[in-house]
Amino acid sequence: MRLIIKLYTLLFISALTMGCTQQESKLALGTLERDQIKLTSTANEIITSLPIKEGSDVKKGDVLVTLRSLQQQSRLDKARASQQQAEFYLKRLTNGARPEDIAEAQALVVQNQANLEEKQDAYVRFQKLFKKRVVSAADRERVLAQRDIAQAELTVAENKLKKLLNGERLEDIKQAQAGLLAAKSEVQLQQELLNDYTIKATRDGLLESLPFHVGDRVASNNTVAILSAHTVPYARVYVPEPYRVKLKAGDILKVHIDGLEKSYQGTLRWIATQPSFTPYYALSGDDRSRLVYLAEIDLPPDGKDLPAGIPVQVEMP
Repeated sequence: MRLIIKLYTLLFISALTMGCTQQESKLALGTLERDQIKLTSTANEIITSLPIKEGSDVKKGDVLVTLRSLQQQSRLDKARASQQQAEFYLKRLTNGARPEDIAEAQALVVQNQANLEEKQDAYVRFQKLFKKRVVSAADRERVLAQRDIAQAELTVAENKLKKLLNGERLEDIKQAQAGLLAAKSEVQLQQELLNDYTIKATRDGLLESLPFHVGDRVASNNTVAILSAHTVPYARVYVPEPYRVKLKAGDILKVHIDGLEKSYQGTLRWIATQPSFTPYYALSGDDRSRLVYLAEIDLPPDGKDLPAGIPVQVEMP
């Protein structure tokens, strides 16, 4: 008799358990979530200030964290100096020679012309004297060399004057222009890097966390601030496997939120194509019903003030 009573008791408990499981399987469980923005450090530097406290509302563009930027400022100053040097060099090429330089070159040409005429006359005299055997061959060769040197000096002076009058080569000007463009790009790059040492809010939201303190040295790409965007929250839930085939983006689902009697009509934004946890091909029979698919459900605008992290239940079709 006792054995029969125990048997009926076990059957009753099993029936209750199955009923609860079936009831629970009609709901997709999860939590309310908001878009989180994680801002990272751009350099291995020391934090110098945290102007806004955790838990404060911030606007896009508000300064949240500043890093020590002395080294980057030096790089920017060096780039600016290189840009100025390139600008002055290009101006020197394009402005041409000064009138004073041209006048000096012209005077040098006249001087060398006179010197050449003098040396030429001296060579003619020595040539006549050599024919009369009054001077030696060595004296004649010395005067000839002086005339040739004067001729070369005149040629150099004339070429210098032509260069001043004709201006710089087009290739040199193009090269100087390219150098200036490269210098400007370097300044812009270094300025952007310097700006990144001041970490600002990229969206309106709530400053949830500042993981570091003033004086801490943070490595590059470490998260230094976490924002929660001021948007309507959405439900992130796990859909039981039997209902996956019945759902598609755009479906309207009823969302229940813990602590509220009111329910919301949410819109299915996205549902995963691959199950979470155990792969489906490794399961068989009743085990497949334990698979779940991650889904995100947008709430209507009147749920904007709901806090994130609250458990939710979504009724399945």
